[in-house]
Amino acid sequence: MAETNVTTRPGTNVTAQEAQRVPTAVPRVDIIEDQTGITLWADLPGVSRDSLEIKVEGDTLTIEGNVSLPVSEGMEPIYAEIRAPRYARSFTLSRDLDTAAIQAKLDQGVLELRIPKHQQTQPKRITVQAG
Repeated sequence: MAETNVTTRPGTNVTAQEAQRVPTAVPRVDIIEDQTGITLWADLPGVSRDSLEIKVEGDTLTIEGNVSLPVSEGMEPIYAEIRAPRYARSFTLSRDLDTAAIQAKLDQGVLELRIPKHQQTQPKRITVQAG
């Protein structure tokens, strides 16, 4: 069976089996639903936009990101409280959500995803006319 290479850090490729052994943290999330969709906020400290991967396969949303800590040239960290070099979390999405219209924004380690509902599933106000 052929092994698939997976990028775990910029410029570093490992096999899929090795990637499974990389310690992974589950990011904390807040999810709010309103009439037009859901908004998800995920805490991903140390993850840059370039090392963040968001994908939807079927009804599964997956968020993965690699932590990269900036270190000045000539310096080397002697202590870090980050125990896992990557984050990963998956969610099962409702079929009412329009995954083709997902908007994502990463700002200071917080990922914000906006997933709108399909137009036909959003509530509609019916105007009643006087007769």
